[in-house]
Amino acid sequence: MLVRFFLEVRAAGIPASITEFLSLLQALEARVASCSAEEFYWLARLSLVKDERHFDRFDRVFAEHFAGAERVFERLLAEVPAEWLQAMAQRLFSDEERAKVEALGSWDKLLETLKQRLAEQKSKHEGGNKWIGTGGTSPFGSGGYNPEGIRIGDAGARQRRAVKVWEAREYRNFDDRRELGTRNLKMALRRLRKFARQGAADELDLDGTIEATARNAGWLDLKLRPERRNAVKVLLLLDVGGSMEDHVRICEELFSAARSEFRQLEHFYFHNFIYETVWKDNRRRQSERIKTTELLRTFNGDYRVIFVGDAAMSPYEIVQPGGSVEHFNEEAGSVWMQRMTAHFPHLVWLNPEPEERWDWTPSIRLTQELIGNRMFPLTLGGLDRAMVALRRKRINEGSR
Repeated sequence: MLVRFFLEVRAAGIPASITEFLSLLQALEARVASCSAEEFYWLARLSLVKDERHFDRFDRVFAEHFAGAERVFERLLAEVPAEWLQAMAQRLFSDEERAKVEALGSWDKLLETLKQRLAEQKSKHEGGNKWIGTGGTSPFGSGGYNPEGIRIGDAGARQRRAVKVWEAREYRNFDDRRELGTRNLKMALRRLRKFARQGAADELDLDGTIEATARNAGWLDLKLRPERRNAVKVLLLLDVGGSMEDHVRICEELFSAARSEFRQLEHFYFHNFIYETVWKDNRRRQSERIKTTELLRTFNGDYRVIFVGDAAMSPYEIVQPGGSVEHFNEEAGSVWMQRMTAHFPHLVWLNPEPEERWDWTPSIRLTQELIGNRMFPLTLGGLDRAMVALRRKRINEGSR
């Protein structure tokens, strides 16, 4: 197992040597790390990784190779795993049991019932089908199952069926320095680039100088011209958190490629759908938000706008005031998207979900309609089509 792990580390581009691997084996023989997955992780990283730039690659290899190994360590210690103790709160339902669970019926009914139960409930509750708690079949709480409800907090196991989420959620920024696998993305993005000569005339125009000198009977006549620059302006809007955690890698690769290809690139984050605010830094998203109206005033219609997100959410989040999972939005997300498409005629949406799944997700179909069917899969082929669409004049000229 360890030899295969070492080979996978090297295959991931981490320059670990045989000497470093032997040092790891010696440390294990000397019992530097006890029967703990966490202690082994730190020892292995200390032994094999010498540059902090490779920490993220190592984490990915370690997580994939040793998936489930922590439970083995726990058994060796003869301790009862914490997840076993929590199993009482995480009931497993058969298909027949799930078929019996019914949603409350509507958005307004959910909020009305939640308000009533918050007023009535006086203590912690686990399991059951009514009160706010963990496990069970209640529409409120976490860790259980209900086809439509409001998740409050996070008990670990999720069904991804909540229409609203109440918890303090932390997201991390995408890494724009990520270079693995971005070369093909860069080539696809170059379809959008347009060059123009702008600024002061400070670059020698060799062809113009030769022509002018010849016309001047051989007397040198220097000609200068503005530098040739990439004239495309791009506004990148990235969905972050929730179901987008499954697509962090490809989004980071796209972000990195766009950073290197477009000099005039601005980026903002949102969650699930566009509302009255966006933000630049996920670490300060609660305190430093930018109003979407300010974004519309700052960036003119010459910008090419690229939304990146899976568009997988409750339809309430798009069409209903107050439908956002994280806050009460006074205007529906669809209203804000209509303002975006009216202001930015060059707009597309890149979706990391496989295209064959789109027709089965109502929120994706709604989003497609709002943006004039300019949604494309986040693949090299889809990116090529999106770049061609961004060169067209009006958003209603696009097609999927």
